[in-house]
Amino acid sequence: MGEALQSAVGAEMRRLIAAFTSSPLKGVAVGTLVTMLIQSSSATTVIVVSLVHVGLMTLKQAFGVIMGANIGTTFTGQIVAFKVEQGAPVLIVVGLALQMLSRRKKHAHIGQVMLSLGLLFMGMEMMKDSMSFLKGREDLLLHLSHHPILGVLAGTVLTCLVQSSSATVGLTIAMASQGVLPVEAAVPIIFGDNIGTTVTAVLASLGGNRHAKRAALSHVLFNVIGTAAMLLVLPLYVKLVVLTSSDPARQVANSHTIFNVVNALLFLPFVDRFVALIKRILPGEDEMGPEVGSYLDRRLFDTPVAALEAVKRELLQMGRVALYMFRCAREAYNRNDPKMIAEVNAKEKVLNDMTRGLLRYASELVQGGISPDLSVLATSYIDLAGDVERVGDHCQNLVELFDFKFERNIPFSATAMAELNQMGDAVEEAFRLSLSALELEDKEMASRVVELEDMVDRMQRELRRKHTDRLNRGICALEAGIIFIDILSNLERICDHAHNIARVVLDMHRLEVNL
Repeated sequence: MGEALQSAVGAEMRRLIAAFTSSPLKGVAVGTLVTMLIQSSSATTVIVVSLVHVGLMTLKQAFGVIMGANIGTTFTGQIVAFKVEQGAPVLIVVGLALQMLSRRKKHAHIGQVMLSLGLLFMGMEMMKDSMSFLKGREDLLLHLSHHPILGVLAGTVLTCLVQSSSATVGLTIAMASQGVLPVEAAVPIIFGDNIGTTVTAVLASLGGNRHAKRAALSHVLFNVIGTAAMLLVLPLYVKLVVLTSSDPARQVANSHTIFNVVNALLFLPFVDRFVALIKRILPGEDEMGPEVGSYLDRRLFDTPVAALEAVKRELLQMGRVALYMFRCAREAYNRNDPKMIAEVNAKEKVLNDMTRGLLRYASELVQGGISPDLSVLATSYIDLAGDVERVGDHCQNLVELFDFKFERNIPFSATAMAELNQMGDAVEEAFRLSLSALELEDKEMASRVVELEDMVDRMQRELRRKHTDRLNRGICALEAGIIFIDILSNLERICDHAHNIARVVLDMHRLEVNL
């Protein structure tokens, strides 16, 4: 049902989970809404752990969403507590009809949601019926009322095994509705369900960096501390829950909701201190170097907007590598430094690896099925990766020309040196601005790059003319002239690629597609 709901709500829901929340309270709201939509706190927290892993979300932002996910998952229990099983056949029939007959994908997804709900309600009714054999044997479960720690452990272990708190909460509600599990015993099991569901986030963080592990740890401690606090006032808490309804099933569902809402309210004023505690438990910082392609996490494929943001960040990281290569090439030219030539050649291999990784990741994302707008954006990023990679190729061409010039001891006139530096300044500024325009989605910066590209084209024509004049007057040697023209050509092409990046930014603004 979670996958069907994600498909039905489309990119809008995914934008919520991928958005940077400006405060923990907004994070709680986002986490609650998203989890209500996809009916899985585990899915939400796994996405959050992935976002933290790739640097798209801070620990403070993630913790707000995690608290909200705990609240949102109680919505399932509230639905289950309603006696809606009579409507299950209707939901199944209508859902099947929509899924099989609808020509529009969105309607088919809605049908899939209705079918899933119908099957859920029917399954809950069957579960309730299966509990009837325990009637008259309440003493088997009564001791849990006197040993709440055992109830917490039972809920934790069972949820760890099935990796779904919704399933174990539903089972607890079914048992309570049949009168075989008193609310005093059910409440500790519900607490344990909350702890057990954190295992999914923990497992997701195992392959991640320290930031991902911190996010998972915050989820565990949030539920463990909340459970410990509630156990201290368990008799009062049970009395409060009993007052909320006369229906045992509703009492259990309410205990789940109240626990998570109260827990979030207790933690909200102390988010900064809690985050600091997590960082003390797991100290240190992870630095993501430009070579590792660390933004490209396949766990984000379930949230295409977040996955595309990861592609964009990786693309910008590639751009920074290419810009560094260009600056190294200029250093090699101005200082006759062989170390800079070696550095450019080394970074070219890195850039090629990053390009292959990005193309593979973005292609898999598109093939997995995403919205038309996101597909356009992904295709643009794939094209831009080619532009950035070509900038690296031109930087390598430049240092090869410089190396040839140095080895053959071919001199350039002072005028030629100054002209190349003048054009190099303009090209570097254009490429730097194009990356900033892409990162900030800045139309004015992109327009400035277009102007610079026009200026560089004019400059190339003028410098070619001047150099031809120097050759005719014997000021420059013919061999130097050939190298000079090749350098101009590579500089102009780098600026062309900067222009391509800027054009994408301008086109996206014109088409009103969010970068």
